[in-house]
Amino acid sequence: MTHSSFSEENNKALSILGSNVIDTSVSMYYLGKDAEISSKDLNRRIADNSKVDTSCAVDGMRLGLHKVVRVSPKTNSTTPLVVCSAFRALFGAIAIDTKKADDAGIVFWKVHGREVGKAMVM
Repeated sequence: MTHSSFSEENNKALSILGSNVIDTSVSMYYLGKDAEISSKDLNRRIADNSKVDTSCAVDGMRLGLHKVVRVSPKTNSTTPLVVCSAFRALFGAIAIDTKKADDAGIVFWKVHGREVGKAMVM
């Protein structure tokens, strides 16, 4: 994994795709649980599952992504933004490799757990 601080050839595009995969997967999950969920509640659920400090960076650190992402010497690989970007890029890469965003969403839920703060034990 390569952070934008390390090289112009980096995983930023995969991170954007991964972020959208996660948002879609969260939307599908909560709409499947409650088709009448308000847009406000759905947006809150998406935001809760996408927060840098309390969600994706926590999951990314648990996976050890800070140990494998390449960053410039001036960049700390453990900062939440770096770890979260790598975490999101992982799901973008899964979607590209499998040619199915749903597959990436399934892996996301296995890693993340079904509720914020209830991450799966690895």
